[in-house]
Amino acid sequence: MSMLRNLATSLINSHEERIVTTLPKAKELRPFIERAITLSCRARSLEGAQAVHLRRQAAGFFHAGNMQQAALTGKRGQLRLPRTAGVAAIKRLFDELGERYRDRPGGYTRILKLGTREGDNAELAIIELVDNPRELEALENARKRAKHSPSKKKKSRDAKVAKASGQAKVAEEADSPAANETVEAAGSQASESAEEVEKPESQTAEDEAK
Repeated sequence: MSMLRNLATSLINSHEERIVTTLPKAKELRPFIERAITLSCRARSLEGAQAVHLRRQAAGFFHAGNMQQAALTGKRGQLRLPRTAGVAAIKRLFDELGERYRDRPGGYTRILKLGTREGDNAELAIIELVDNPRELEALENARKRAKHSPSKKKKSRDAKVAKASGQAKVAEEADSPAANETVEAAGSQASESAEEVEKPESQTAEDEAK
């Protein structure tokens, strides 16, 4: 239980919202931390004593606060001890993550396998919170690239339209009067050349007869 509290505190307080651990630990941490996130989501719709009760229940998933802080309160020259990581995790859990996952029914974390570790050959994994700022930024950049660059379907459609327009243009040129005149001129030239070829043959036949 203490190990899971340490991992949960590290995951919630992580700036990148992800930690690297072994795969068995990540699988044990996932339902543990998701129960705490569910409590924070339920507390968003409650007020008063019920919300405080859920906050105290979620505090059991993290480290306790400073036990010596109350004893030092009020003494002159004594500074208040800094809040522990567990208290900071509870504050972030209810102030930020509860609002982020308010409409999400579950599945707040993701596990990514990294392979084996050198030395003891243990399987490593990354456990991270979904919908984190880094992931949202990557999705936004991908959406912008897809918006500015034409898709393959659009390119193929444009190519088909260009091909069809080219064929229609060729057909129109073939049906035009200028094209008909060109065809007629070519036909007359072919007939004249055929007559010229036939004349020498007839002359040679007359010479042989003489």
